[in-house]
Amino acid sequence: MKVVYTLRHRLHHPEHEIEASRFQPPFEHPGRAEIIQAALAADALFDFVAPDDWGTAPIEAVHDSGLIRFLETAWAEYQRHHGRTHDVVPDLFAMSALRDGMGPAVEPRSISARLGWWCFETTTPLTATTYEAARSAVDTALTTANAVLAGEQVAYGLCRPPGHHASRSLYGGYCFFNNAAVVAHHVATTTGTKVSVLDVDYHHGNGTQQIFYDRDDVQFVSLHGDPARAYPYHTGFADETGAGRGVGSTINVPLAAGVRPDHYLERLTEACDAIRAFDPSMLVVSLGVDTHEADPISDLALTTESFEWCGALVRELGLPTVVLQEGGYADDALGENVRRWLHGVAGTTADA
Repeated sequence: MKVVYTLRHRLHHPEHEIEASRFQPPFEHPGRAEIIQAALAADALFDFVAPDDWGTAPIEAVHDSGLIRFLETAWAEYQRHHGRTHDVVPDLFAMSALRDGMGPAVEPRSISARLGWWCFETTTPLTATTYEAARSAVDTALTTANAVLAGEQVAYGLCRPPGHHASRSLYGGYCFFNNAAVVAHHVATTTGTKVSVLDVDYHHGNGTQQIFYDRDDVQFVSLHGDPARAYPYHTGFADETGAGRGVGSTINVPLAAGVRPDHYLERLTEACDAIRAFDPSMLVVSLGVDTHEADPISDLALTTESFEWCGALVRELGLPTVVLQEGGYADDALGENVRRWLHGVAGTTADA
């Protein structure tokens, strides 16, 4: 299996995040990708290749051009106005209620104000070279898709930063550009065929949903922790099914706390049935393994062994499949969890 990977992911290296009212080292750190890379490099199934440079046009097709410009320049602008700091985070968010009854807001001029205009939460600091890392994650995703378009049945993009929380005009949730959405849009529009995105990260892919919510050429199917208790809280409810032409193309499967492999596999089977009914030409998987029982910021109970079963279920769809890395924060189990899932989707057996 081709694995697309680049060390440029290290260019995003925040020192702290604000999570659950704590100022702490980030759960999403460069070591995550290196743990996965090491686990796959020790396995003869996987063949590593570097990503190609795709430029910004595929990103501009999905994201607001203002967001792209902001991410490219914001860190340096902040340094000029506030002095040297490693991480840059918002201290105010552009909530609509601030101007309730006073007319629409416009993008502010101040860099401090613009941080809260383009970012929606506090766990996603900008560093000096975050933009370059985010660009490289998109290059990784598109190069993975190109391998599948060229004839590979399945390929894996070791994307970092992840992407599925980035919406058309907002970054957050450790995500800057939506890698899976860029790929799905690229494939759908260049081939004229339908694409399904299956998101199995514990946290709902709010950005991917928002980008495709009114479209009927890209299906979004997500299994995730119930937003009544799980980040990002405001999206991912079962009654969110799309709008306009996209009605019925969004399917959300919120899960109760403590869900174990047998129940999860039942719901994943239902999700795969919905994908079959949509009849896409390609599947894009947003692979989060933060559904693992030891994950520090999630509350499901999948075992390492069960990830192989999940991948095997997805394989039964028989679709050309692009797998892109999203979350997973149980560092001790992370590499093996990803390796097992990929063996499942490849139809091979992972030796313990």
